[in-house]
Amino acid sequence: MTIPVEYQRATDHFHQFLSDVRDEASLDTVNQAYTMTQGVLQAFRRRLEIGEAIRFSNVLPADIRALFVADWDLEEPKRQFEDRAAMTKEVQSLRPLHNYAPESSIRDVAKALRHNVDESALNRVLETLPEGARQFWQA
Repeated sequence: MTIPVEYQRATDHFHQFLSDVRDEASLDTVNQAYTMTQGVLQAFRRRLEIGEAIRFSNVLPADIRALFVADWDLEEPKRQFEDRAAMTKEVQSLRPLHNYAPESSIRDVAKALRHNVDESALNRVLETLPEGARQFWQA
């Protein structure tokens, strides 16, 4: 059996995704896009049960899925979806001295994500998640 293309080209795909995030947010580097994306993914997963998070991660490419689950604190209490401004502050709190996430960070990552996943599959899984999940990923 051959290695699936998703894994063979993971680095190229991840760089393209981060470039899309960088461009959407008008950032200078993919390093800045990485931190912003990590903050957005962490903010989202804090609002899901583990089973919900696994269903969501199954529609992500391998590289983004890895970032979504990396460094997960399973003891952290689940949060509720809030207004976008409050969740954006949460995104911006990740490594604040090195985080250039603009006010539009969640929307910017959502737009880039939708360009890099099967959007129909993403929408189907979002329908199974708590209220607020669809709004979180609206571009």
